[in-house]
Amino acid sequence: MKLGDILKELLDLHGMTQKQLAEALALSPSALGNYIQGTREPDYGTLIRIADYFHVTTDYLLNHPANMDISNKNAAHREELLLCIFRSLTGDQQDFYLEQGQIFLRQNRKKGPSLLSPAQGDNKEVS
Repeated sequence: MKLGDILKELLDLHGMTQKQLAEALALSPSALGNYIQGTREPDYGTLIRIADYFHVTTDYLLNHPANMDISNKNAAHREELLLCIFRSLTGDQQDFYLEQGQIFLRQNRKKGPSLLSPAQGDNKEVS
């Protein structure tokens, strides 16, 4: 994924328009539009402000997960997206989100060990 695609995904996730994000980041709407269209790239400071605003890493925005080979890039992107969603929720919503994840893990355990890799099978539930 390119930066523009990731920005579109984040805007959609947060129900925001480009204009709203531009205002929140003190950017011109045309500058943000250029980032989304891929015709320009943000400077480091702007990239950091975007990452901070959405509670993601700059690596996530650049689709460059640290210490990951290319075959795991999609999985890393999905993990970062989950983290972004989680960080955007209220405390009660985060608790509910975790409870739902634990339900999925219990269902997978009932279906058999083939659904879990050894590393996943060792995870303990958070109380």
